[in-house]
Amino acid sequence: MTLRHAASVLALSLASPAFALNIVLTNDDGLTSNLKALYDALKAAGHDVVVSVPCTGQSGRGAGIVMYSTDTIVPDNDATQINAEGGCHNGAAAVGAPAVGPFTKAGYTNGDFNYVHGTPVMSALYGLDVVAKRRWGKAPDVVLSGPNEGQNLGAIINASGTVGNAQMAGSRGIPAIALSADADTTDNAALANPKSAVVAQLAVKLLGALQAKAGSGPLLPQGLALNVNFPKAIAADTPFAFSRIGTYNAYSLVFNNAVPYGLGISLASAQPTAAQAEDESIVYRTRIAVSAMQIGFEYRPAGQEWLHLRLRDVFGQ
Repeated sequence: MTLRHAASVLALSLASPAFALNIVLTNDDGLTSNLKALYDALKAAGHDVVVSVPCTGQSGRGAGIVMYSTDTIVPDNDATQINAEGGCHNGAAAVGAPAVGPFTKAGYTNGDFNYVHGTPVMSALYGLDVVAKRRWGKAPDVVLSGPNEGQNLGAIINASGTVGNAQMAGSRGIPAIALSADADTTDNAALANPKSAVVAQLAVKLLGALQAKAGSGPLLPQGLALNVNFPKAIAADTPFAFSRIGTYNAYSLVFNNAVPYGLGISLASAQPTAAQAEDESIVYRTRIAVSAMQIGFEYRPAGQEWLHLRLRDVFGQ
């Protein structure tokens, strides 16, 4: 190789991201400040990103697989939101537009932004089965779900659309990370909350750390996803910390048996025990809690053996 050729190769390598990833970005909130900030940060880092999000905010829908419109957008399960905004959240698309497709909002029509009038998992599926295949002809390197406008901690993650998207992607063997920020990142005016930008930069930093260790291999091992929670009043120097999806719950969920009937949510009042020091519900208060999350409901081998022995007479072996 000549010196001139070597210099050209070096210049090309410096101009191109060494760890460029194909990324599907999804959430359960629709078009938000957090979504825009993370998209911008990922693109600035050199990654190829496609967005596929629900038309309207769908918090608490978990792993639901429901389309609200199958032809054109009409007020349905989310009629209050659709009627209030004349279509998808923050103007992503209007009533009467196709039930799925690219954003029509000015500034978001480059083909990267897509919506689905359905539950979060339906938008993630659209991102994988339609948008990603159209862009890359294959599955993405990673699915990022979020950042949510509010943390997903403890048992409440079972109802989280943010986590549900990551679980669905992980079940296909695709590395997946659920990202949740504090509600102080919400911005429905300019979609430019400065805290969203901080969360986005920290998420890119975490992704880069995973890439540096993975090399040419997958970002995460098979059967494992991440649940990441950012604290309130996030700052650029907020540290990351190992945490567990443990037994301490940040929220107390009860059924409200009076008009208006439905869900009642309150902050947990009990103090955590010493053994709960690494529970993500504790860690996230001052640091960025990063927790390993299994895919699906398969139990550990010891539990499998317990069941086999306990019911061996029923099993006939």
